[in-house]
Amino acid sequence: MSLLLLGMSHRTASVELRERYAVEDARPALTKLVASPEIDEAVLIATCNRVEVVVWTRALDAARLRLRSLFERELASEGLHGSPRPAGLDAALYELVDGAAVRHVLRVACALDSLVVGEPQILGQVKDAYRVAIACGACGPILGRLYPRAFATAKRVRNETTLAERPVSVARVAVDLARQIFESLADKAALLVGAGDMIELALEALRRHGLGAVRVVNRTPARAAALAARFGATAHGLDELPALLHRSDLVLTCIGGEKPLLTAALVREALRERGHRPLFAIDIGVPRNVDPAVNELDTVYLYDLDDLASLAEANARERQGEVERAETIVAAEQQRFEGWLGALAAVPTIRALRARAEQIRRGELERGLAGVSLDPKSAAAVEAVTRGIVNKLLHAPLSRLREELEGEAGLAHLEAARTLFALDDEGTASDEGSDAGS
Repeated sequence: MSLLLLGMSHRTASVELRERYAVEDARPALTKLVASPEIDEAVLIATCNRVEVVVWTRALDAARLRLRSLFERELASEGLHGSPRPAGLDAALYELVDGAAVRHVLRVACALDSLVVGEPQILGQVKDAYRVAIACGACGPILGRLYPRAFATAKRVRNETTLAERPVSVARVAVDLARQIFESLADKAALLVGAGDMIELALEALRRHGLGAVRVVNRTPARAAALAARFGATAHGLDELPALLHRSDLVLTCIGGEKPLLTAALVREALRERGHRPLFAIDIGVPRNVDPAVNELDTVYLYDLDDLASLAEANARERQGEVERAETIVAAEQQRFEGWLGALAAVPTIRALRARAEQIRRGELERGLAGVSLDPKSAAAVEAVTRGIVNKLLHAPLSRLREELEGEAGLAHLEAARTLFALDDEGTASDEGSDAGS
């Protein structure tokens, strides 16, 4: 049995490719995966910056092919509506097996693999993915142990390092970019498209840095109104977007949808009404909310998630010391999980070893006492003595085997135990008597 992870992230795939794999509902894919004979359990996480599938499989090579097919056909067809297989997919996909997969899952939950190291949103997204897998029956005892271990690891990182003391998110990095663009935000007007967590974080940061007028646009006006009321902003529906666009200096978007809301034609008209004063747009949506062609317009400056990478790298450098402490925690928790997995793998061997010993004990007892008549008390005493001998002989090797499974050589020792005690050899038990007398 093996743990297998296949995926892409901001480290390997451009936003153009990632947006083509925007999975809104993971349940159909998960249900198909666990219905296949080679996959027992599966979890799929899809965020702005990554799409990853983790499976527990009894047939590693077959599972590899199944997950490749998932990315090439099923996930792609959902995200692309039948468009051709995207170029660059093979180069973007990474594959991790067993220990490497465990470490990656833990690091993702701890936000050590995030675009912005330490950002708090990813843990909630991983928890949501785990809940979906449980709800559709795709998560079993192995992944059901791995993901809670990942959540516990993230809690340790939060409590034992200072990564969470200055929480940073993609939204806050976007606001930092806006502050670099404008000398002052006090006399600027911002248009925020969307009303989710990212927009809320951005709005909070913009207000903290003195932004003047703020307008929140959303498909559901009530959600826009609830968010705007908390920050002294105004709320609007999407139908007001064209009228608001030309009155805004900064546009920040993060809203769901298959097609860009801000088209080149819409922005061109807004520029004309603005007298071609500069307009800055920061698009942190995946799929993107602003048509990339907008960047070709004069006096428009468009930034997307990939453009935020340099700011994110600077953030990571500032936190390098804390990252190293977090990585030490991850390594310890990885070893802990792998120890549990190894102990789980040892259960059949331990049971087989005890069964072999009991088979030999009973066989020798029956052979030695053939034709001997014992009263019940004597028979019970002989039974107890022979059981005690077997238990004492097995105690040390079984205890050592359990201990060794916590280390790197655990699986090798497990295999050695099966070989030394001939647990996989047929007919060995019937030959034990002849060996004993030689």
